[in-house]
Amino acid sequence: MSIQAIAFDAYGTLFDVYSIGELAERLFPGQGPALAALWRDKQIEYSRLRTMCATYKPFWEVTQDALVFSCKKLGLDLTLDAQNALMGQYAKLKAFPENLGVLQALQQMGLKLAILSNGNPQMLDSAAEAAGMRDVFHHILSVDAVKKFKPAPEAYQLAPDVFGLSPRSILFVSSNGWDVCGATWFGYTTFWVNRAAAPLEELGVAPDATGPDMNALLQFVQQRNGAAK
Repeated sequence: MSIQAIAFDAYGTLFDVYSIGELAERLFPGQGPALAALWRDKQIEYSRLRTMCATYKPFWEVTQDALVFSCKKLGLDLTLDAQNALMGQYAKLKAFPENLGVLQALQQMGLKLAILSNGNPQMLDSAAEAAGMRDVFHHILSVDAVKKFKPAPEAYQLAPDVFGLSPRSILFVSSNGWDVCGATWFGYTTFWVNRAAAPLEELGVAPDATGPDMNALLQFVQQRNGAAK
């Protein structure tokens, strides 16, 4: 089956969540990488807990809560100015360098592209605009519409609904191993952008393809759609 549309995770896939470590290091010398890593882990943990317990709040607020906890855990004095600076940076995270060119190439192939993310709409619009990506996407889909974070099936259902396609004809792309597993269980064709050369999650499910960056994704799509003709 050829790929007719592609849905991209945002944080970690399109936008480098760990690039915020540079600012964190300036604010907290010697603790930047540790803060960036713990902040990300708590952000995802809180999103899962809130979905499991039906206590949804927007991802921006979840992200802020995770930052406050992480600073307390690391013994860092998070002033209001530092908190505002870090949250402001999160709204305009750096994109990985090859991403825009790959997205434009996929767009030129006639594929419909979307972001499908835990981020709330304002966060996603801001990040896409800052990265110069806004015009390549047909849709920016936020789980805020269903008030459940990935990997809830209701979150993954957003792309089939808006594209009017079966999950299998949509390629879901993420750099997060847990997200790729959830999307594969849901029924998507999946590609794992495994930048960190991490092991596959021990969940008894695997993506359709894996590569180290978005250039590998482009090659996969070209081969897949070429073979389907």
